[in-house]
Amino acid sequence: MSAVPAIAAVGLGRSFEVDGKPVHAIADLTLHVAPAEHIAIVGKSGAGKSTLLNLIGALDRGYSGSLQVFGQELKTLPDRALAQFRNRQIGFVFQAFNLLSNLSVGDNVMLPGSFGSGLDASELRRRAKALLDDFGLGDRFDQRPAQMSGGERQRVAIARALLLQPPLLVCDEPTGSLDGETAAHILSVLSDIRRTRGTALVIVTHDPAIAAAADRVIRLERGRSVAEGTP
Repeated sequence: MSAVPAIAAVGLGRSFEVDGKPVHAIADLTLHVAPAEHIAIVGKSGAGKSTLLNLIGALDRGYSGSLQVFGQELKTLPDRALAQFRNRQIGFVFQAFNLLSNLSVGDNVMLPGSFGSGLDASELRRRAKALLDDFGLGDRFDQRPAQMSGGERQRVAIARALLLQPPLLVCDEPTGSLDGETAAHILSVLSDIRRTRGTALVIVTHDPAIAAAADRVIRLERGRSVAEGTP
């Protein structure tokens, strides 16, 4: 029997009302992502990339059609169950970092563990320090995000998304604030995590080099998949 897909979307649609008229951000989209597969989503601004990520990342379930993540139809889950599912199954890396300025770097990384993870404080701290070490930030554990550059904050955001070792990692331009050398290092770390843990990666990017590292590239145009293939 084949493994349950990481993502299975059929006839997926998402519309918003603008000036009293519906705008179809995602339209009749079909997408299947296998466990441990790495896909890149590309397209011009306004093509629907971020909307699709928000749907896959269980941040928005106002969709039509079907969207299953590891066999779970997202829109059928009650709010609390959806939050728990998202916290354990999906790591989300935001383009704008979304770090809490009143918390230290270490506390930001450990934050997902505060929501019913079942892990004690020492294990959460161990994982956070190990991830920050992987991203070259092991000495910044007690600093605040405001003391860091944009690239450093992005690395903290990626470490936070990986804390609970989710089987799916969803990234919105994760290397957009990084120089070429650091971006290559981040991709290397993500590839290692994918290989050792079987994590599926879905990355939205404008960078051809980032897209080229994926198993498969999906191009969106006006909310539809218009091209798909190997990089």
